[in-house]
Amino acid sequence: MEYLEFELPIKELEEQLQKCKVIGDESDVDVTETCKQIEEKLAATQKDIYKNITPWQRVQLSRHPDRPYTLDHIKAICGDSFLELHGDRNFKDDKAMIGGLGKIGDQSFMFIGQQKGYNTKTRQYRNFGMANPEGYRKALRLMKSAEKFGIPVVTLLDTPGAYPGLEAEERGQGEAIARNILEMTRLKVPVITIVIGEGASGGALGIGVGDRVLMLENTWYSVISPESCSSILWRSWEYKEQAAEALKLTANDMKKLKLVDAIIKEPLGGAHRDREKTFKSVSDAILKNYEQLKNLSPKDLVSQRMEKYADMGVFKG
Repeated sequence: MEYLEFELPIKELEEQLQKCKVIGDESDVDVTETCKQIEEKLAATQKDIYKNITPWQRVQLSRHPDRPYTLDHIKAICGDSFLELHGDRNFKDDKAMIGGLGKIGDQSFMFIGQQKGYNTKTRQYRNFGMANPEGYRKALRLMKSAEKFGIPVVTLLDTPGAYPGLEAEERGQGEAIARNILEMTRLKVPVITIVIGEGASGGALGIGVGDRVLMLENTWYSVISPESCSSILWRSWEYKEQAAEALKLTANDMKKLKLVDAIIKEPLGGAHRDREKTFKSVSDAILKNYEQLKNLSPKDLVSQRMEKYADMGVFKG
């Protein structure tokens, strides 16, 4: 288990507890009371740290190397029923954008999301979760297939942004994202979007237009990352904490601004602390929101979705 800087007091107490248990196992000394005291202190410390977490610390949690990624969620939720589909039928298969058919119970869904890597080799293979235009065109192809067969769409957002390379721009990165946003507003099947990690810029928005937009508790969703914002405004990355505060990018901020519909609670300490509980929460949220949408006609779905996005940012003085 890796620990972030602000989690070091927890690490120290967990190590103390482990040593206490080892002493109890390897000797005749009764350490029950000592272990109990450490456990109580550990619980209080965890509660205190995670209750007063800052926006920048939430950004750090969203990037935790042990945090479950898109394929982890899909495989846990769908089991062996997931069938990955490849290629945009135009240029190539983008490994940063994955998608395919899967079932939750008896209900089929088209799952689409960005996939990051677990180590240096897989991060390069997945291009650090930054999709090229062909990734967004693959996503659109899968959404259109889902629409054709009346299958609801679930998108999972976790990207530091769309790939900003020269080749991506030459192949129409901006057009591909804009096309997806347009097509998703008028898709005739339910679309449920969940931010499971980083939701950065147009890279996230390219698959982020949904009837229901949800965020896991320790995620962020913004037009720009705190580091990039800091480098533009202050000409330095040193002010990333102030930038994170000013951007209002946390799940609570987004809910208050009515830009997302609901927040999915995470286990204490983040999704990586209890993966199974997180997967269950995400699965339940998908089914709950699908139940609310499944009986709407295609016309009502599209009109409500259009209205939802048209109302965003409206100021009434």
